[in-house]
Amino acid sequence: MADVPTLLVLDAEPLPRLGRLTGQVRVLHTDEASLPARLPQADVLLVWDFASHAVRAAWPGEGPRPRWVHTASAGVDHLMCPELAASDTVVTNARGIFDEPIAEYVAALVLAMAKDLPRTVELQRRGEWRHRESRRVAGTRAVVVGSGPIGRAITRTLKALGMTTAIVGRVPRTGIHGPEDLDRLLARADWVIAAAPLTEQTTGMFDLRRFGVMQPSARFVNVGRGPLVVEDALVRALERRWIAGAALDVLTAEPLAPDSPLWQVPGLLISPHMSGDTVGWRDELGAQFVDLFERWAAGRPLKNVVDKQRGYVPGH
Repeated sequence: MADVPTLLVLDAEPLPRLGRLTGQVRVLHTDEASLPARLPQADVLLVWDFASHAVRAAWPGEGPRPRWVHTASAGVDHLMCPELAASDTVVTNARGIFDEPIAEYVAALVLAMAKDLPRTVELQRRGEWRHRESRRVAGTRAVVVGSGPIGRAITRTLKALGMTTAIVGRVPRTGIHGPEDLDRLLARADWVIAAAPLTEQTTGMFDLRRFGVMQPSARFVNVGRGPLVVEDALVRALERRWIAGAALDVLTAEPLAPDSPLWQVPGLLISPHMSGDTVGWRDELGAQFVDLFERWAAGRPLKNVVDKQRGYVPGH
């Protein structure tokens, strides 16, 4: 197979299904420890272990580097480093796989908080019959921060629930607000959904000041990246009842340690970075990469090409 390109896979279980590429590529597998030594052998790198930061650490080393890197995730912050950003290597991501599942998950969280479902489960376990009133979501206001495919899918889904929505992106354009409108929108929002990519501009954007801008009845959901949120500030906002509740599917440190105080914060729902992971999602990720590889091997333009300076795929 001397005439075929070499694909290096940064492994995670279960391994990707690449059978359709048999005869088209020489596949090598690596773990984090052996990645620096194997990286120079690869024409293409598939970052299947999308939770790993090994690429960011190994990339500045000696020897040639792959011409194309694909990550089986929407975010690319886990692999981007100055040397990769400055190189000629093309980076692609899994844009399109997670949009609708994450939107459904956000809708589930919104309904769970509005209908007080966590309290219902707790009371059932205690065998306690306690009638309460719940909240309607139709007619409430939601602000979605992040105007990529995931943010737009969330907006569509929330609109279907009868909510009034506003979406905030990096730059203002038709139907999308710019960052300068964010504080004004937060001050009127019943629901604030963070779905932005992690960049220098978005890191820590939800801090003590931003939580202070929100209404006492507002609820906050993060399905973007953990470091979008200053977690100590969120804890303070919840404990002082500056906001009514929050849900985090992504956190600064993952997995969250069993002894983390975040588990015990009143009004905070925590899930283990699972909002986009529906049954069959790994097969979809594998099929997407195979399609991209066949385009690349045929010399056709790749889809989902990341702007390495911005840290995401530019969209409409």
